[in-house]
Amino acid sequence: MKLKFSLTYGTMWGESLHVQIEYLGYDGSVRRHNLPMNTNDGRLWTLETVALGSRHHPMSAFRYCYQVENAAGDIIRREWNMVPRIYPFDPTKDYTMPDSWRDIPFQYHMYTSAYAVTMYGSRGEEVRPLPTSLYRRTLLFRVSAPQLKPGQELAVCGSHPALGGWNTSRYMKMQYAGQAEWVLSVNVMGMFFPIEYKYVVVDAETSAFVAWEEGDNRTTGDKEISDGEVLALDGGFLRVSEDVWKIAGVVIPVFSLRSSFSYGVGDFGDLKRMVDWVVETGMKMIQILPINDTTKTRGWSDSYPYNAVSVYALHPHYVDLEAAGVLSDKSRMTAYHRQRQELNALPYSDYEAVDRVKTAYLHELYAECGWQMSGTEEYRTFVEKNAGWLMPYAAFCSMRDRCGTAHFEEWPEHSVYNQEAVRRYCEANQEDVQYVYFVQYLLHRQLLEAGDYARSKGVVIKGDIPIGVCRDSVDVWMQPQYFNLDSQTGAPPDAFTQNGQNWEFPTYNWPAMIADGCSWWRSRFAHMEHYFDAFRIDHVLGFFRIWEIPLDSVHGLLGHFSPALPLTSGEIEYFGLPFRKDLFTRPFINDSIIDRIFGVHAGYVRDAFLISGPYGLYSLKGDYDTQRKVERHFVGMHDENSIWIRDGLYRLISNVLFVEDPRQPEMYHPRIGVYNEPVFDALSVEEKEAFMRLYNNYYYNRHNDYWREQAMTRLPVALGNTRMMVCAEDLGMLPDCVGSVLDALRIQTLEIQTMPKQSGLEFAHLAANPYRSVATFSTHDMPSLRMWWEESPERTQRYYVTMMQKEGRAPEHLPAHLAEEIVARHLYCPSMLCLLSFQDWMAMDGELRSDAVREERINVPADNSHRWKYRMHITIEELMKAERFNQKLRQMITRSRR
Repeated sequence: MKLKFSLTYGTMWGESLHVQIEYLGYDGSVRRHNLPMNTNDGRLWTLETVALGSRHHPMSAFRYCYQVENAAGDIIRREWNMVPRIYPFDPTKDYTMPDSWRDIPFQYHMYTSAYAVTMYGSRGEEVRPLPTSLYRRTLLFRVSAPQLKPGQELAVCGSHPALGGWNTSRYMKMQYAGQAEWVLSVNVMGMFFPIEYKYVVVDAETSAFVAWEEGDNRTTGDKEISDGEVLALDGGFLRVSEDVWKIAGVVIPVFSLRSSFSYGVGDFGDLKRMVDWVVETGMKMIQILPINDTTKTRGWSDSYPYNAVSVYALHPHYVDLEAAGVLSDKSRMTAYHRQRQELNALPYSDYEAVDRVKTAYLHELYAECGWQMSGTEEYRTFVEKNAGWLMPYAAFCSMRDRCGTAHFEEWPEHSVYNQEAVRRYCEANQEDVQYVYFVQYLLHRQLLEAGDYARSKGVVIKGDIPIGVCRDSVDVWMQPQYFNLDSQTGAPPDAFTQNGQNWEFPTYNWPAMIADGCSWWRSRFAHMEHYFDAFRIDHVLGFFRIWEIPLDSVHGLLGHFSPALPLTSGEIEYFGLPFRKDLFTRPFINDSIIDRIFGVHAGYVRDAFLISGPYGLYSLKGDYDTQRKVERHFVGMHDENSIWIRDGLYRLISNVLFVEDPRQPEMYHPRIGVYNEPVFDALSVEEKEAFMRLYNNYYYNRHNDYWREQAMTRLPVALGNTRMMVCAEDLGMLPDCVGSVLDALRIQTLEIQTMPKQSGLEFAHLAANPYRSVATFSTHDMPSLRMWWEESPERTQRYYVTMMQKEGRAPEHLPAHLAEEIVARHLYCPSMLCLLSFQDWMAMDGELRSDAVREERINVPADNSHRWKYRMHITIEELMKAERFNQKLRQMITRSRR
C-alpha cells in the first residue's frame, strides 16, 4: 500500500515538514514512523511511502499528522490533532491525501468534554476508522462538523449526478465516525474531474434538507484517480454558523460545602449534592479549588490547597464518611455523630479538628472492613493502574508519619529514592501502605461517582491545577530532575500584595521537561480527565515565565523573571546610567533611611544589626544579612515593636537597584518596583530618568517575543490533546504576548471587571469581554462582592456612577437589588462562561445571604499563614428548599440565554 501526502505550508529557513504516521494493529500494537517530506520551493511539501502488512501483527488502520522540525530534529510546531486523521488499512489500495495544515479551530470549545456534557450528557467519544466501502477508484470525503445539533446528520451534494446534481433531495448521506467526524466513500469509476460539491445538513429522522454549508463550492481538483487509488479529501471544518454556547456556574471550594451529612468540611458526597442545586437553578458548571493532598504537619498550614504533596493523591478530608461505610460498633458511631454535629455547628471549617476526627474514623473503618474491600476486583484494578504514583505516595505518607516530618531530607537514608527502593519499602511496611491505598481508593471512587453523576445531569465539574508543587512532595522526592531546588517561586508585587508573593515552591526545570515531551504534565492532565471536564490553570503566566526568588528571601521583591534576558553592565550604561556594582547590588543604607524606616528604634537597629562603613553608609551584620536570617531571629516575637523592626530589616535588605542573576554572573535584573524605595531617591535626576528608561524597556518591551516563544513551546506540548476545556488564570503583571498566545491556543481568559487588563482603566466594561473568556466578579484571592463594596467607599462610589450609571450616593452596604443588577450584567456579557462565587450569587437575596460579610473571604494572598476555612453558612438541603431564590436564578440564567 502506497501513501502519498501533499501539503502547502510556508516554512522558515532550516525548518522541514514531517509526517508522523502510526499503524494500528488488530492486536493493539502501534508502529510509529516519523518521515521527512520533500520540497522544491519551500511551500509545497510531498511524501510518498510504502506501508507493508504483517502476518504476525495485521494492521487495522493508520493515522497521521504533520509537524515542523528544525535542523536538530526538535519539533517546532505540531498541527492540531485532537481529532485525528484516521483511515482503515487496506493493503490492496493506495491512498492519496492532498491536505491542509490544521490549526486549532475557532470552534475548539465544541470539541471539549465540557461542551459535550452540557449538550449531549456524554463524553469520551473516539474517532473510529469506519469499514467504508473502497472501490476500484474511490473518492473519500471527510469533514468535521461539531456545529450539528442533536437529530441532524451530514450529507454531500454536488455537480455530478452521482452526488445529486445539486438537487437537495438527492444528496448522499455520510457516516458518523465519532467526535464530530463524518465520512463518505464514493465509487468514481467513469466520472470526469473536477467535481464540485458542498456538504449539507439534513434531518436525521425525516431526511429533510436543512441547510447548505456556506462559502464557495468545494472541488475535487482536476487530477484523475487511477485504478486502486483512494483520494482522501479532508474537508477540514464544516462551514456553517454555530449557535452561541454560553453557560453559567458557581465557584466554591469543596472544603466550603456544607450539608447535614458532612463532618465539619465539605466532601465529595456534598459535591454530588451540590450538583442537584446547580441543576435546580439552571447552572451548568461547578468550579472548585485544588483537591490534592496537602498533608505535611497536620496543622493549619496544611489548609493551603495549592501546596500539594502529590499531584495525583486526593485529600483524605474529602472522604464522605457516611458513604465510605458504617462502623459495626453503634456506640462508636454515636460518638462520631456527636462529633459531626459539633463540627458542623461551627461557622467555619476547623482543619485540625476535622483531621483528627476523620483520620480516626478512617483507621477504624480500615481495621474493620479494609481487608474485605481490598479483595474486590475493582480495588485491585485501581491499585494496579495507579501503582506508578500510588506506591511512592504511600511510602511518602508512611515515612512522613513515622519520622514526624515531611522534609524528606531529614528521613534516614531516604533523601534520594527510586521506584525499586519504594517497592521494597512498601513490601516491608504493608500495613501502612495498604491503609493509604484504602483511603485513596475511597476518594477515587467517590469523586468519580460525583463526576459521573454531574455528567448525567448535564453539569460540568471544573478542576483547578496549581502552577507549583510543594517542595516536600512526592513529585520532588521521586523526580528531582524536573525541579530547580536552589530557588523558590511566587509572584511580583501586584494588586494583592505590595511585597510580592512567595509560594516557596521550587521552580520547574523546563529543558528537562521538554526533553521528554512534558510527560509529567501530560500524565497530570490525563489523570484529571477521570474526574473533570474543564480545568483552570492557576497562574498561567508561569508557562511564559515564572517569578524566581532566592531561597534566602521571605518576600518576593528580590526575585526576577525566569527565563529572562538579564542586562550586562554595558547595556545598563547604554541607557545612560553609569554602573556601580557595589552601590547598586548591595543594600543601600544611610542614617536618613534608618531614621525614616525605624523611627524611635533607629539607634537600637544601628547597634544591634548594622555595621558602620565609609561615606556614611551601613551594611548588615552577617547574622542578619538575608531575610531568612532575620526571620529566624524574630521567631516567636509577636509584639508590635519586634514586627516593626523585623519588617524594616526586610525592607533594608531589598533596598537594591539591581539583582544579579544567580546563574549568569555579571548579568543583572532591575529590582521590581524599586522606584518606590529609598535607593531610587538617592539617584540624581538624570540617573532616575535613565533608570526608568531601562526599567520600562526591561519589563514591558524586552521580553515579549522571548516569552511568547517560551509559552508556545511549553503549553501545547504540556496540554497535549486533552479533551478538558482549558481556562487560564491570567491575572497580575501581564506581558503583551499573553493575550495572543491564549487566543492562538483557544484558552479561556479570566475577565474581572474590577481588574481590567487595559492599562489606565479602573474598571473594565463587561460588554468588551471576549467570547472565549470566563466572567466573574471575584476570585478566592479577592474579597466577595459585598465585602469589596464596603472596603473603599470612594472606589465604590466611582463604580456606582460610572459602571452602574446611578445617581446620588452609593449605599454603605450593598443591598440585594443592586447585587442582583451586578450579577445580571455579568450574565448578559459576551463571555462564554459566567462563573460567580457562591457568596456573590447569594448576595442577591437579603434573607438567605450571610450576615457575616467579613467571613466570606477565602484567602488573603498577602498573609502567608492565612487559614483557609470559609464554609457555606447554610446547608445544601436548605438551599434546595429556597424555591423563590432558586426560581429567580433560573429565570435570570434562562433569560440571559445561558
